[in-house]
Amino acid sequence: MASLNVGNLGEFLREQRRTAQLSLRQLADAAGVSNPYLSQIERGLRKPSAEILQQLAKALRISAETLYVQAGILDERHGLDGVEVQTAILTDPALNERQKQVLLQIYESFRKENGLVSREDRAAGGHADGREADSHETEADDGPHAT
Repeated sequence: MASLNVGNLGEFLREQRRTAQLSLRQLADAAGVSNPYLSQIERGLRKPSAEILQQLAKALRISAETLYVQAGILDERHGLDGVEVQTAILTDPALNERQKQVLLQIYESFRKENGLVSREDRAAGGHADGREADSHETEADDGPHAT
């Protein structure tokens, strides 16, 4: 069988599955794929479709983009630090300012939870304790708006 150059994807999936403490069968069931098919993906013998990757990502609770990059479907982005997402939120005319700020806070808290920090946090030497500050900010923001 010809090499499909998906060995890195298979290794990455296996590592993510083990980190999530899931058996091959549990992940296959959660993603809606067969156990043998998932095993072939992990061993680099099969190249899954973008749809299958999305199902696997959902079952592993990781971003589908991460798997797309591992599979060579998307190019890895370096140095963006979520700038595109922040720009999209800030320039969306359908959102008011309060909604934009709440979305940005939620987005940053997810990035921190996943070990990614923003440029501002790096400049300020921010760490995991930023989570606590974020929750206080959110509570404080919600207070005056309560009816």
